[in-house]
Amino acid sequence: MERMSECRICPRDCARNRCQGETGFCGETNQIRIARAALHFWEEPFISGEKGSGAIFFTGCNLKCIYCQNAQIALSSQGKVVSARELAEIMLDLQAQGAHNINLVTPSHVVLQIREALQLARASGLSLPVVYNTSAYENAETLRLLEGLVDIYLPDFKYMDSELAAKYSHAPDYPEVARKAIAEMYRQRGAFVHGADGMLQSGVVVRHLLLPLGVRNAKAVLDELRETYGENIYISIMNQFTPVRKIDAYPHLNRKVTKREYEKVLSYILEKGMEHVFFQEGETAKESFIPDFNQFCE
Repeated sequence: MERMSECRICPRDCARNRCQGETGFCGETNQIRIARAALHFWEEPFISGEKGSGAIFFTGCNLKCIYCQNAQIALSSQGKVVSARELAEIMLDLQAQGAHNINLVTPSHVVLQIREALQLARASGLSLPVVYNTSAYENAETLRLLEGLVDIYLPDFKYMDSELAAKYSHAPDYPEVARKAIAEMYRQRGAFVHGADGMLQSGVVVRHLLLPLGVRNAKAVLDELRETYGENIYISIMNQFTPVRKIDAYPHLNRKVTKREYEKVLSYILEKGMEHVFFQEGETAKESFIPDFNQFCE
């Protein structure tokens, strides 16, 4: 925990003393706060399956995109404080409920606490695959602390355009940071592995949320992933962008992605012959998950 006395566990390098109650860029001290822990059915089919993914949503975020789709969690003061031992017990409870895996959502700023909780949970009988569900704005050296504890990495790859990253996420270094982070994830897990039931047991699944006017950026992300990893990872292209508040500086972010924009990206995938790609059908923006804060862990 000394690493958080001058916190540099993520690329923000905010150097706050989170152990003494200071909040980092992420908005959090060294406490673990969770907004929700429950079976979750809205991930990719081989993660949610029929029984659901055991999702644990952590309060706070080290990226804070201006269009954040989960602002109630990322920017909120709400959440239940738990110890590493209690977090381990929550994981074991989700396993007992029949979850296919343990899904750690927005975990980047609590990596060290999660590491401790996973070690405790494994020692107490946790046998499910662990999913690390992240924005990919991660230090590769911090991710190395999770080697052997995380089975499935589920990162976003939001931008190949550093100007967009600066405008939308105040992180012009995002493209290079994400490249290095995903490379580390792939080094740890390699090509994907499925169980006999078809559920993903190990590997890397990279998501890209298509943004309004974002077709060129999406194509650049796809090119980067294809050239680097070939068909050894899964890619998930999402069209569920939902305007959650009015953004005067970028009026185009006040609308959903059009059918035409999404079809252009899908056509590009077909043109490039990419096979291991998930896409969404219908107006999935209507189905965007908004957590129910009445369902905090008791």
